[in-house]
Amino acid sequence: MIEVTAPGKLYIAGEYAVVEPGHPAIIVAIDQFISVSIGPAKKSGSIQSAQYSDMPVRWTRRKNELVLDIRDNPFHYILAAIHFTEKFAQEKGKKLAFFDLKVTSELDNSNGRKYGLGSSGAVTVATVKALNAFYDLQLSQLELFKLATLAHLNVQGNGSCGDIAASCYGGWLAFSTFDHEWVLAKLESEKMSTLIESDWPNLQIEPLQVPEDLRLLIGWTGSPASTSDLVDQVHQSRNEKKTSYENFLQDSTDCVNQMIQGFKQNDISLIQKMIRKNRSLLNQLTSLSNVSIETEELKRLNDLAEKYGGAAKSSGAGGGDCGIVIVDKRAGILPLMSSWEKAGITPLPLHVYHFTEDRYES
Repeated sequence: MIEVTAPGKLYIAGEYAVVEPGHPAIIVAIDQFISVSIGPAKKSGSIQSAQYSDMPVRWTRRKNELVLDIRDNPFHYILAAIHFTEKFAQEKGKKLAFFDLKVTSELDNSNGRKYGLGSSGAVTVATVKALNAFYDLQLSQLELFKLATLAHLNVQGNGSCGDIAASCYGGWLAFSTFDHEWVLAKLESEKMSTLIESDWPNLQIEPLQVPEDLRLLIGWTGSPASTSDLVDQVHQSRNEKKTSYENFLQDSTDCVNQMIQGFKQNDISLIQKMIRKNRSLLNQLTSLSNVSIETEELKRLNDLAEKYGGAAKSSGAGGGDCGIVIVDKRAGILPLMSSWEKAGITPLPLHVYHFTEDRYES
């Protein structure tokens, strides 16, 4: 039996802009995992996941028609990961086999509610990792990222795939997404193995060294959000207000690049300054798109953190889920933790996760 893991993620800065090629974000892998075990089977295989067996299928209406939204359902990501990885395996001359695959998740609470830690990306990466070991494909980290990305895009259709990068690489990352149209066109015209081995335009994945005294705090509002749906809504407004949206992209890029310099210069105060600027930019995006990114609960979380000396903002698509705070380790955090709990905000006891070589190869 083979067992592998993939960590969840949190966005630190650069949300929404990062879905456009060449615009950077900072992402961190956290020490909550999706685990996938895989073993050989004989005449038929199975996929098992206790966490997701009772998950409802979301639906909405478009032009008075009921439309299913499969993008929050992990089974579709698992199936896509199997499909793409096995296609790659066949191109590499591997003979396909039956297997039993079991998924367990730490990325939801005991009631199955999502924390917003990138469960769809992590389950995709973990499934590809399991099949990588099962078929002895010997994928590099970058090849793992690319294969998981193709599977994830097949289901989600939008997004930057930064969560895939965090689950593949671990630690703190500066990330810029690739030219999606180029990749999808190549997928139609070339072998998958050729595409996996090609350089992808605009793709950048750079590990960052964190300042020694920097501390990351995470609070959960208790209100889950759908990233795919929120990104859809923002995209609807970008064509209507093109100039304002282009200004947002440039301002976000400048902000994140300065924050990256803060990491490289070991400058916590610069990182905190850019966290606050990025929060302001996301609030401007709310005015531009009419999409509620910083909800009342997230505003309360952020304002309380600022009161106690932290630099805070929503994480990821917003609309609920988590907020992040950058503080100096030398400052006390107990007053902030207490104020969050009184306000109904749950401090999450999470830490940044760095792969060790043996863990990655498990």
